[in-house]
Amino acid sequence: MKIYFAASIRAGRDDWASYLEIVKQLREHGSVLTEHVGDVELSAVGEDIGDRKIHDRDLGWLKESDYLVAEVTTPSLGVGYEIGKATEWGKPVLCLYHPGEGRTLSAMISGCNGVILRQYQTTQELRKIFDEFFLVHQP
Repeated sequence: MKIYFAASIRAGRDDWASYLEIVKQLREHGSVLTEHVGDVELSAVGEDIGDRKIHDRDLGWLKESDYLVAEVTTPSLGVGYEIGKATEWGKPVLCLYHPGEGRTLSAMISGCNGVILRQYQTTQELRKIFDEFFLVHQP
């Protein structure tokens, strides 16, 4: 089972510790094609390999994945684009949102029928969320 994990990179890395824990937990369910998103060393500058290469590589990974799991707390144009493509391609999409002061979720995510949205307060809650999601959406 191949999982594409999407989260903010250039839009901000404030939640990188959550991303790292999410990747760790997702590994229990399959191969995470985008483990680098949880990398402590990855800054908001992103990778230095060129935008076209990142776009083409990431869309290739997304296309070959069985699932998209996206952390959408920090709004990101790239993550929104990936969610749009995954729903267009009929992939199961799980969006994770950590509500907090000054944070508002986009209506384009919360109102999308092709997305399963789950709120969480702590990363410990994610284990149950993942277990339920992957049980219901087995390939």
